[in-house]
Amino acid sequence: MGTVDEYVSGLDEPRRSVVGRLYAAVTEAVPEAEQGKGYGMPALVYRGKPLVSVMATKRHLSLFPFSGDIVEQFTAELDGFDTAKGTIRFQPEAPLPSDLAVRIVEARRTQIDG
Repeated sequence: MGTVDEYVSGLDEPRRSVVGRLYAAVTEAVPEAEQGKGYGMPALVYRGKPLVSVMATKRHLSLFPFSGDIVEQFTAELDGFDTAKGTIRFQPEAPLPSDLAVRIVEARRTQIDG
């Protein structure tokens, strides 16, 4: 079991399902990404650089695309979500849509490739 798998399996529901679904969607979109760490967090890593991390806290879930530029690029589509530089926060009851997460991560992959 890799770093991300271990992290997800340790979460309680409904966080486990939401976080697991987002990681599954991203892994399908970027199959060459590997499980590892980014800034100390379980993350998917692409070409040696952190691609995305999805984490749970008591108050919310967060998607970290490891780039403030990427979050800014999707500002219009993130209306209704709490954002900060490099972070998108949401609730398990109102999760970030998988297709949006995939597009965010694909933009991050392009940034890494750039």
